[in-house]
Amino acid sequence: MMNNVVAIEGLRVRRGRHDVFDGLSLTIPRGEVTGLLGPSGCGKTTLMRSIVGVQRVRSGSVQVLGEPAGSASLRRRVAYGTQGAAVYADLTVRQNLRYFAAVLGVGRAEADRVMEQVGLSPYAGQEVAALSGGQANRVSLGVALLGSPELVVLDEPTVGLDPVLRAELWDLFRRIAEAGTTMVVSSHVMDEALRCDRLLLMREGRIVSDTTPAELLADTGTTDPEQAFLVLIARDAAEEAAAHPHTRRERREEVDS
Repeated sequence: MMNNVVAIEGLRVRRGRHDVFDGLSLTIPRGEVTGLLGPSGCGKTTLMRSIVGVQRVRSGSVQVLGEPAGSASLRRRVAYGTQGAAVYADLTVRQNLRYFAAVLGVGRAEADRVMEQVGLSPYAGQEVAALSGGQANRVSLGVALLGSPELVVLDEPTVGLDPVLRAELWDLFRRIAEAGTTMVVSSHVMDEALRCDRLLLMREGRIVSDTTPAELLADTGTTDPEQAFLVLIARDAAEEAAAHPHTRRERREEVDS
């Protein structure tokens, strides 16, 4: 059995004249909750799109479950949840899940199983438009879980939710992972880092730390994940400036021109 669900080597992605990634390499282990954290615009969504095979790349290798990302053989083995509730607001919870189950060819029983798994059975007959933000996000998560995928990739699933709802969703992510599904969850809320098994902390298209919550706090000498990330950013900026003393000045001149 493969230890790594995702293996990326030398990934390059370019948008316009800007390199989002310029030789990014990383692995994601099986059976864990991996948090992809960093500020907005650091490349989290582009990385997730690359993993699920919907991002155009210039070069490099992205292997998922031993296959090239986006391969037809991965369509039922990998699920992707985009930001926001990607379901029909004018349909009920049950209708949404049964519709997407039919699209996937997995049947009504699977829709009912997933509805129970994400705790939405009491709301089965309610339209999504009448649900809270956290409940609507659970419907989207349920859609992603149809067919029991081996890898679930979620792009900022807790954005805009209050702390209680965010905690409930992270507890759900943990239960899903403990049942055997590998979870990759992105966020820009640093306190969510402590809920992950493993952390990939990003800045400006680079992985500045591949670590665990305990190692992150120990390495930075902090007790707060947000402060820890600020320490890493400062450290990374200093190392970058020392290695490429003209790069930052050239970037500023390009922006000012």
